[in-house]
Amino acid sequence: MMRAPDAWAVAVRRPDGVIEAKRNELPALSSRNRLAKIPFLRGIFVLIESLQLGFRALSWSAEMSGEEEEEIGRKEIIFTMVFAVVAAIGIFVLAPAFAANWIKDLVGGNGILFVVIDGAFRIAMIVGYIWLIGRSEEIQRVFEYHGAEHKTIHAYENGDPLDVEAIQRYSPRHPRCGTSFIIIVAMVAFVVFLTLAPLPFVWQVAARILLIPLIAGISYEVLKAAAGKAWIAWASQPGIWIQSITTKEPSSDQVEVAIASLLAALDPLEVESVKQRGAVAPAALAAEFDLGDGDG
Repeated sequence: MMRAPDAWAVAVRRPDGVIEAKRNELPALSSRNRLAKIPFLRGIFVLIESLQLGFRALSWSAEMSGEEEEEIGRKEIIFTMVFAVVAAIGIFVLAPAFAANWIKDLVGGNGILFVVIDGAFRIAMIVGYIWLIGRSEEIQRVFEYHGAEHKTIHAYENGDPLDVEAIQRYSPRHPRCGTSFIIIVAMVAFVVFLTLAPLPFVWQVAARILLIPLIAGISYEVLKAAAGKAWIAWASQPGIWIQSITTKEPSSDQVEVAIASLLAALDPLEVESVKQRGAVAPAALAAEFDLGDGDG
C-alpha cells in the first residue's frame, strides 16, 4: 500500500502471477477538514484515516487473492476498527496499569514507581506482541512486503530509478513508519503519565483512556519533526530499532508489487518523471492498473 498527496493505492500479485494495482483518489486530509490543519489535532485525524485505509487495503487484497468473495463493506470495517481499538486499549493500556499497580502495592512503592513499571510493561508488551506474531510465516511475508514498501520509498525519495536492483540497495527501515509512531506513542505516554503520578489509581486508569487523543496528537508531531529535523531525529531511532522485527528483506517479486503500488498512487506527470530517471521494473509496468476514482 502506498500513499501520495492526492491518492492512495494498493497492489497485489494475483494467484495467476499478474500484479493488479488499484488507485483511490483521496485529497489531502487538510483540504477536507479544517481541524486537520491544526497541530496536535491533525495527528488524531491522520491516525483514524490510516486505520480506515489499512482495513480497506486488506479487504481488497483478500478479495484479489481469492480469500474473500467480495470486498468488506463500510459497516464491517467500522466494527473491526472499533473492536481493534477496544482490544488494543485493554491489552496495551489497561493491563499494564493494573499489573503495575499490583506490583507497586506489593513492594510498597509510590506513584512514580507505578508510572515507571506501567511504561516498562507497556513497551515490553508491544514489542513482545510484535515479536510473537512475527513467528508466523504469513506475518513474515507481511513484514517482507513492509520492507519492500520502505525500500521503494527510499529509492523514490532519493531520485533513483524504480528498478529492483536499485531499490534492493536500500534499507528496509524508514523513519516515517507506523512502527516508529507506535513506539513514540509509548514514549510520549510515559512522559505525560509521569506528570500525573500523584493521582489516585482510578484517575490514573481514566487518564490512560481519556488522554489517548492528546498523546496521539503529540506523537504525530514528534514523528513528523523527527523525520525532518536533525535535533529531534533521535526520537524515531527506537522505532527504527523495532523495525528490525516488523520489516524484513523482500524478494524481487515483492519489490515489483511495491513499485506497482507506488506507480498507481502517483499522478501521470509524476509517473513520467519517474520513467525519465531510468528503467522501471518491467513486471510493475505490466501490471493491471485500475486508476478510477474509486470510492475515495
